[in-house]
Amino acid sequence: MASAEKVPMLEEGHRKLSDELKRLKAERPEIVEAIEVARAHGDLSENAEYHAAKERQGQVEATIADLEDKLSRAMVIDPKTLSGDKVVFGATVTLLDEDEKKVKYQLVGLAEADANQGRISYNSPLGRALIGRQVGEDVEVTTPSGDRYYQIKKIEFV
Repeated sequence: MASAEKVPMLEEGHRKLSDELKRLKAERPEIVEAIEVARAHGDLSENAEYHAAKERQGQVEATIADLEDKLSRAMVIDPKTLSGDKVVFGATVTLLDEDEKKVKYQLVGLAEADANQGRISYNSPLGRALIGRQVGEDVEVTTPSGDRYYQIKKIEFV
C-alpha cells in the first residue's frame, strides 16, 4: 500500500529513478509482442515462453508502479542550499572511527545509497544515529557485526 509520506532524495537519485521509469515504459511494447508471439505457439498451459513473458510483464508493471509512487512523493533536496551545525539529510559528514581512521559519508535517500561510494541512507543505523548531531559529538551505532563508535569531525553541505 502506498504511503503519502514524502521521500527525500538528491537530484541525482531523482534522475536515476526517472531514467529507470522511462526505460521500463519503453520495454512494455516488447513484452506485449513477446506474449503475442508465445501465444501464437499454441497450448498456453505448457508454453514456457508465454509464462516467462507474462512473469516479466508483471515484474515490469510492479516496478513501474513503485517508481511512479516514489517519484510522486519525491522531495528533491539540494545539499548546497542547506546550512547549519547539525547533521541533516544531504549533509556530508567526516567521522573518526574507533581506530582513529577518518571516514566520510553523505546522507542520501534509500535509492541512492552506496556505502562503497561514501553514500549511506539517512534511514540506515549509522544515518539515523547521525541525524541531529553536531561536530564533536560521539555516536554509537549497533550493527550486525557489533557496536561501532564514531566522533563527528566535520559537517559539510556540498
